[in-house]
Amino acid sequence: MTEENLLKLQNGSDVRGVAVAGVAGETVNLTAEAVNLIASSFVKFLSEKCGKPVTALKISVGHDSRISAPELLKGVCESLAWHGVEVLNCGLASTPAMFMSTIYPETETDGAIMLTASHLPFNRNGMKFFTSDGGLEKDDITALLKNAATFDEKHGDASRAKNFDLIGLYADNIREQICTALDNEKPLAGMKIIVDAGNGGGGFFAEKILAPLGADTTGSQFLEPDGTFPNHIPNPEDEKAMASIKKAVLDNRADLGLIFDTDVDRAGAVLSDGSEISRNALIAMMAAILAPDYPGSTIVTDSITSDELTAFLEGKLGLKHHRFKRGYKNVINECIRLNKSGVICPLAIETSGHGALSENYFLDDGAYLAMKMLIAAAELHAQGKHLADLIADLKYPAETAEYRLKILAADFKAYGQKVLDDFKARAVENNLSLAEPNFEGVRINFDGGWALLRMSLHDPNMPLNIESSRVGGCKKILAAVKNLLGGFDDLDISALA
Repeated sequence: MTEENLLKLQNGSDVRGVAVAGVAGETVNLTAEAVNLIASSFVKFLSEKCGKPVTALKISVGHDSRISAPELLKGVCESLAWHGVEVLNCGLASTPAMFMSTIYPETETDGAIMLTASHLPFNRNGMKFFTSDGGLEKDDITALLKNAATFDEKHGDASRAKNFDLIGLYADNIREQICTALDNEKPLAGMKIIVDAGNGGGGFFAEKILAPLGADTTGSQFLEPDGTFPNHIPNPEDEKAMASIKKAVLDNRADLGLIFDTDVDRAGAVLSDGSEISRNALIAMMAAILAPDYPGSTIVTDSITSDELTAFLEGKLGLKHHRFKRGYKNVINECIRLNKSGVICPLAIETSGHGALSENYFLDDGAYLAMKMLIAAAELHAQGKHLADLIADLKYPAETAEYRLKILAADFKAYGQKVLDDFKARAVENNLSLAEPNFEGVRINFDGGWALLRMSLHDPNMPLNIESSRVGGCKKILAAVKNLLGGFDDLDISALA
């Protein structure tokens, strides 16, 4: 494959592409050949990073439930085997577990490769890479793909890989932490907790964690891995998925419902009354759980969180709210930076459900978030209380809206920046209030609401988010924003009509 075609597979700090034919207009570009070349490049990267000869390296490989996983796994393992690397084939795993394979004494690999495309449709797949320092950065992926173009396919004996039950070890560790925190071998006895895995990789949470700890998991659904995702996309942000777990909780009169994305690095929850714990509510819940252990600390979130969340974090919990950029790596890296500077930040979390705790290697781990909720739920249950009590004072905007404005210019990044510069200048000229500090795009404060115009992380469009605390407020804010967006010839604002 050419360098140009390999670079097209980059998606920020991940590799993603079309791995299965059959969807109109989507040509397969993530092939066994592609992952084989990229695996060779990762071997070279690790050898240089670790200062080890290639044959002294140990690499773990795992995958989610996608139907393309067996073919891509074979391509990766053949490459690693040819180089003489010791390979741990972890089979069906989660992305957080694959990172932990670089940490656990039982595995302690030099690097890990996870085959996943998160919540994307069944025909997609991808690769995530880890060392014990964490996930590779965007620049690392660029270099990895460029270097991959210098290799030929390598076909070693894939059967040399050692099979290892990583998800079993990972589940054991989660269970042990829950038992230790609650000083009880069956701390979830008397509670009904159900899981919706969406046929992704999260079914283990019900079978290997909840049930052994005494929880009644009756009503759990879609636990069987099925990469066609026949019931709904495994995605806590998806309306159909959240409606599914909500119905299951209410129908089964469960105390709590948990939902994971395909590779279990994100989570959402539903309370016994059907209330969804996602987006701002998930951030508020996790902050409330952590606040007693980290008083006065700072919570790092992405840029589209609500003012009502800020009021809850700062007014109710006594914490500080640091809004940063969209993108889970951006949020996590900012949290790491602040901690290194002496600012205590126990949590970096996106509205998408990506949440990373400083106490857990700054790893975005849906199962770890669920674990923290379970510990809190069990403690409250023993007191006759509920998780809902933690966020009873959280308010929500009356209205929210999101629009995506297409950029037609060839150099969409440069054009998008010009739009932002002019948009900000026009706001100032119109005596509008700019949110400060602000780390992404242009955020304007309005009476009872706000609007944020920013660049998409990867695509040629500009998302516009609007929120209002009043019914009808979004319409008024939109009208004011439209007045600032006229005259950009290469910006399609027809979505605002």
